[in-house]
Amino acid sequence: MGANLVLRFLLELSAIAIAAYWGWDTGSGAWSRVLAVAAASAIVAVWWLFVAPKAAIAVRRPFRFAIELGVWTAAAAGLWATGHEGLALAFFVVAVASGTLNYAWD
Repeated sequence: MGANLVLRFLLELSAIAIAAYWGWDTGSGAWSRVLAVAAASAIVAVWWLFVAPKAAIAVRRPFRFAIELGVWTAAAAGLWATGHEGLALAFFVVAVASGTLNYAWD
């Protein structure tokens, strides 16, 4: 269980980095920086509000798990959109497996 929590933390950080990368790659000029910060901030906000262990808004476990899957899907879609299809698929599979184990052990 401890190893999965470490993996989960690394996946969270990766999702933030992926969102920023997607924004940087998708935008142009100054908009790329704005989009990178906004996308990364959106991931942080959603995670902090609903998914984090001390989330600001308490939601039921199934809903929290659905939001978590949405974050993983968004990050994988960002990788896919930037041309990293294999990495996107690998990230998504590992993230969903980790999230599912976390849900089962919670």
